[in-house]
Amino acid sequence: MKAMKYMGPRRVRVEDAPEPIIEHPMDVIVKVKSACICGSDLHLYHGAVPDTRAGSTFGHEFIGEVVELGHEVKKLKLGDMVLVPFNIACGSCFFCQREMYSCCHESNAMATAAGGIFGYSHTAGGFAGGQAEYVRVPYADVGPTVIPQWMHPEDAVLLTDVVPTGYHAAVLANINLGDTVVVFGAGPIGIMAARCCWLFGAGRVIVVDHLDYRLEFVRRYAQCETYNFKAMEDPVAFLKRMTDGLGPDSCIDAVGSDASGNFLQSLTGKKLLLQAGAPTALHWAINSVRKGGSVSVVGVYGPTANMVPIGNVLNKGITIRASQTPVKKYLPRLIEHLQNQVLTPRDIITHRLPLDCAADAYTMFSSKLDGCIKPILLP
Repeated sequence: MKAMKYMGPRRVRVEDAPEPIIEHPMDVIVKVKSACICGSDLHLYHGAVPDTRAGSTFGHEFIGEVVELGHEVKKLKLGDMVLVPFNIACGSCFFCQREMYSCCHESNAMATAAGGIFGYSHTAGGFAGGQAEYVRVPYADVGPTVIPQWMHPEDAVLLTDVVPTGYHAAVLANINLGDTVVVFGAGPIGIMAARCCWLFGAGRVIVVDHLDYRLEFVRRYAQCETYNFKAMEDPVAFLKRMTDGLGPDSCIDAVGSDASGNFLQSLTGKKLLLQAGAPTALHWAINSVRKGGSVSVVGVYGPTANMVPIGNVLNKGITIRASQTPVKKYLPRLIEHLQNQVLTPRDIITHRLPLDCAADAYTMFSSKLDGCIKPILLP
């Protein structure tokens, strides 16, 4: 089969790879129909995630057809079209029993700070990802969800991560009726988070980024206010002035470790790798949110240390909530939202490319070329 392979920072290619096999009676093999490139994949692509090994296949957002079944799989059958949450969850451990599927202790038992994730380095279990023609899916009676016949496949593939993570960001933000929410980052997750904030009663949604084409896109898609931080002398002071000097009620960090906007943070976190990426957006969120406000963190950071203004968190009485998204927990509600056309996820897809063009797709997405918001690969 063909599969995307990581060859080192900013170097990927598509080449022949062995087809996956059933390794456990609860496995299935899925023939991939489409797979997204996620902003989180760019952290891997840039070499910012520890233990990302040469030869790894990325891709934690994919849908496909079940073509082989382990003999203990009960809930799926051959030919089922399934969407596969990016979390690999056993369904029965301490954390899964509490719907904390992203913290599953069985899928990544050697780690204390992450559950299993498809195609996301050996720190997340070393599982092969879905940017390939076929992929092995463990715990097949837990995560994979049969796609309803009425659902558009491009909506389905965005239910594997983007939509649940945007929704999760709004949940973690603890939004009350009429609140002002600031979202840092106008990538796919920030765009979806801004859209979902309205579902929780926000009275004002503001998105901050530095790319005008992304700000224009989120302004149309999420019907929100947008501002370019390059036009601000001090983003924290700017946001406080816009909110009666108090600061927004909630802030969402939808950027993570690849944030721009601060030379020192970028130098130490992205160039010298002295911390787990540049937490610039997290600093802005903590420093701009009002006293007693909430900060939601869904942007990806590595499992090592970051320089974070914890004193401001304490003294301002801020609540910080953060986690990888437990996709399975939210799927029933989100499928209902799609069926009722409350959300139209596929509208954020801007580029569709064959799997063979994965290297070009990564270059385009990473370099923010051609107005790229969300690319998908088609094996």
